Amino acid sequence: MSTAAAAVSPASFASFGRSVARLIPGLVLLIVIGLAGKVAQQQLAAFAKTNHLALPDIEYVLWAIVFGLLISNTVGVPRFFQPGVATYEFWLKVGIVLLGARFVFGDVLRLGGVSLLLVAVEIAVAIFVMTLLARAFRLREKLGSLLAVGSAICGVSAIIAAKGAIEADDEDASIAIAAILALGALGLFTFPLIGHALGMSDHAYGLWAGLAIDNTAEVTAAGALYSDEAARFAVLAKTVRNATIGFVVLGYAVYWASRGEAKAIGSKGLFLWEKLPKFVLGFLFISLLATVGVFSGPQLASLGNLSRWAFLLTFAGVGLRTDLRKLARQGLRPFAVGALGELAIAVFTLVMVLAIASIVTL
Repeated sequence: MSTAAAAVSPASFASFGRSVARLIPGLVLLIVIGLAGKVAQQQLAAFAKTNHLALPDIEYVLWAIVFGLLISNTVGVPRFFQPGVATYEFWLKVGIVLLGARFVFGDVLRLGGVSLLLVAVEIAVAIFVMTLLARAFRLREKLGSLLAVGSAICGVSAIIAAKGAIEADDEDASIAIAAILALGALGLFTFPLIGHALGMSDHAYGLWAGLAIDNTAEVTAAGALYSDEAARFAVLAKTVRNATIGFVVLGYAVYWASRGEAKAIGSKGLFLWEKLPKFVLGFLFISLLATVGVFSGPQLASLGNLSRWAFLLTFAGVGLRTDLRKLARQGLRPFAVGALGELAIAVFTLVMVLAIASIVTL
């Protein structure tokens, strides 16, 4: 029997089938928890609308993580489910690659030169401030990196992307996500109040919200609470920040790769290529295709939806793989860093926008 025939023998098929079968229970659990998070978000929104209540739009991200945490820290995750649950990292990479279709670089041109400059400054300042605070509070360096990326770019998506790129622990990702989401909810209520108190124009306020608030859902809501026009500018500014995720995460990947096992390799260039997360390049490639018009409108929408489905499984897995007892040993320092950093970024970007608005019309 030839080598090729042996490779596809019934025994090989049987082994492959058993491997796939081992994944099914955990995959089903991920799907159920992810869908439960989505349903919880929709039901809360429907309840608020029916009863005319101004409740925050708690993203399915947080619901899925919370449901996963409840299971992992009460009854626990039986060994039967663990192989399938471990696939959440694969879905993470799939989601990030597909996410590139949602960020078309051509939208950047509609913001104008001054606004683009503010976006670049915000990203640089956010990374610097969060990194400085993380060192001052003696957080683990990779946790500081996750907080910096999350606050600079797009909250949870950036944290999840950076986690894989820099090989951070699940606990670090959970802490960073919890801090960013908890603080982002505050912006939903406080930003419109501050904007009205200062008499900001729709353009200026929308730009500020798009620069300072991390998660896209909260940016959109904070803009809409001000005005439809403010929401448009807020989402546009946020889209530009989101579009940089691949570049920033790639930079962090190169930075951390250059620090790991560098003395044991002969070629640093080859080492960096081997360590470089290829899904980041996939994100950039899909984004480039979207920019040059390879995809139609319906195809872009489908890719965006597939990305959200992949992240449903990812977020459920993050919760299921997180041990709160380990998180408790972290104390309040990560949340203090997040709070101080977000406050500093909000004040800094507000001053920038007001200063520019006094010179040019916003």
